[in-house]
Amino acid sequence: MSIKDPATHIPDFDLMAPRPEAEGLPSIAEQVDKVPTEPGCYLWKDAHGTVIYVGKAKNLRSRMFQYVNLTDDRAKIPLMMQVVRSFDYIVVGSEHEALVLERNLIAQYHPYFNVDFKDDKSYPYIALTMSDAFPAIKYTREKHKKGTRYFGPYTDSQAARETIDTLRKAVPICIATCAEWKRCRRYLKGHPDDAELANMVFADRGRPCFDYHVGRGPGACCGAITPTDYAANVRQVEQFLAGNRKAILEELEGQMRDAAAALEFEKAGRIKRRLEVIEGLDDRQEVMFSSEVSLDLIGFYREETISCACVFVVREGRTVRSSEFILNKGADVDEVELAEGFLKRYYDETADLPSEVDVTVDLPDAEVLGEWLSEKRGHVCRIHRPQRGEKAHLLDMAAKNAHHALNRYMVRTGYADERTNKALLQLESALALDRPPLRIECFDISTLHGAFTVASMVVFTNGRPDKGQYRRFKIKAELDEANDFVSMSEVLGRRYSPKNMADERFAAAPPDLLVVDGGKPQLTAAMEQLDALGLDIPVCGLAKSDEEVFVPWDETPVVLPSGSASLYLIKQVRDESHRFAITFHRELRTKAQGVSILDDIEGVGPKRKKAIMRHFGSMKRLRMASVEDIAQVKGVPESVAREIYDTLRAWDEEGRKVAEAAAGK
Repeated sequence: MSIKDPATHIPDFDLMAPRPEAEGLPSIAEQVDKVPTEPGCYLWKDAHGTVIYVGKAKNLRSRMFQYVNLTDDRAKIPLMMQVVRSFDYIVVGSEHEALVLERNLIAQYHPYFNVDFKDDKSYPYIALTMSDAFPAIKYTREKHKKGTRYFGPYTDSQAARETIDTLRKAVPICIATCAEWKRCRRYLKGHPDDAELANMVFADRGRPCFDYHVGRGPGACCGAITPTDYAANVRQVEQFLAGNRKAILEELEGQMRDAAAALEFEKAGRIKRRLEVIEGLDDRQEVMFSSEVSLDLIGFYREETISCACVFVVREGRTVRSSEFILNKGADVDEVELAEGFLKRYYDETADLPSEVDVTVDLPDAEVLGEWLSEKRGHVCRIHRPQRGEKAHLLDMAAKNAHHALNRYMVRTGYADERTNKALLQLESALALDRPPLRIECFDISTLHGAFTVASMVVFTNGRPDKGQYRRFKIKAELDEANDFVSMSEVLGRRYSPKNMADERFAAAPPDLLVVDGGKPQLTAAMEQLDALGLDIPVCGLAKSDEEVFVPWDETPVVLPSGSASLYLIKQVRDESHRFAITFHRELRTKAQGVSILDDIEGVGPKRKKAIMRHFGSMKRLRMASVEDIAQVKGVPESVAREIYDTLRAWDEEGRKVAEAAAGK
């Protein structure tokens, strides 16, 4: 038996491959018991020896036992450990070294269970060829080469190209696509001894390129600039790309003053135009902070098996750029693992490091990650979770941008439609249905200790909510306490009565799948009612505690794979029915509060009720009033005011408990 789930891109994992103990070898647990307690990285492997997960640990043995004993509560661990047949580990000197090694191993093996970019495509970078005598700027997607400094990544290729174009207007620098620059580069590689005299050699032999004539090239190809002056331009470009524009402005302003003092007005004019380019760029950007902070703000949005990270890059208090990245994991991993996985991948590939990285969750490894980033940056860099203020607001904005970017990706790639189709096929197979469940009906009961009992019916057609088919029912049975079985039997009897089955407003044909919210007892009640009606409708129950699907033909619940399209769809159906039922229940309870609560209070007759409502204007204002406020109503004594206050508080508390029960149902 193997798992093949194209909807979640699960590889062909062989669950029937013999475990080590079956071949007379020590079990995984026995092997882990021999692992040292030092820092390092571990690599879990499947039956084919393929690395499926890489992790780091301060104590290898202790961390690996959490996997073996299933004490790690992440949803993916049980499935992963079913697949594991062997492992390797590498011991290092510190947890910091383990983090660096972990990132390298993930880049080498691309394990399925690690967080990574969704399509692992190469993102655009802006690069400077620092190993050349005259470094050039270029737009590239190449793998990082030694001797080249990269800035990015950018997820908008047009923005990267426009940045290069704007930058060359501000600071003349050669571009790597220039034919004359390439010719000069070849010459210097063949004649390295001429590097110090390059401007003299090119002045004698070179030809000026087009960019030099229009002021975007410094003229290295024709000897118009010395290597020393050119290096100063390169330094300004590096500062610009790193977001340090204040230093560039100060340097250019000093050069302009010096040129004007030397009566070189043409040169001063050229520098002034460059200053205007940079200042004009700043004017188009929103100033986010009063202080000149340097930070990255990273927001996430997750679907079931896919997510998006949005990075706001803020330098000198201004947003330099924002980039969005689609990730191969979503709600199937916890927020901490998603955030840590993205940080390791993103900052492994960028040289543009801030003094602070803000994220939406507290990271257990924040200190180690900060040390790693500080070492790369050469200055302190910390990982922080802001709780309030400007940074928290911007993180919310980053999360919203991530949401929109993920939606665009799903529409562009047809991800949602493909996933829905696969979910229906998976449900057909897992629940032994005769055909894909193109019409799914789901019922849920909402009550307050037997009062205001209602039921909801939601319909999903072709895997999507069909809100025009939604129905809601008031339960007519007299109940002294909550009784989901009686309520479910009544609503199914009414929904599938011969009269309603013939009513086109309910759809003339029965559903392909009936889902009830609950476990085996709720399923049994539904089956009994369907049998009494003589209907043969496929039915299942979904229990929220372990997300287990109960079916009539097996005592053992069906466990849909964590992160699978089928589990996501059936949970969505169940949660929608629950939301619809709770909404109706609250409507009835709110109306009842305005109509009957005061009638049930001793000492409040029609006359006092009318005076109270005239005084406060609404039940909302009355519920917010104090005893003293209520006692100010003409004709209402303090004892009655106290009784009204206590009764309303009791109702509010009961409502709060219902809401909490609904959230944890």
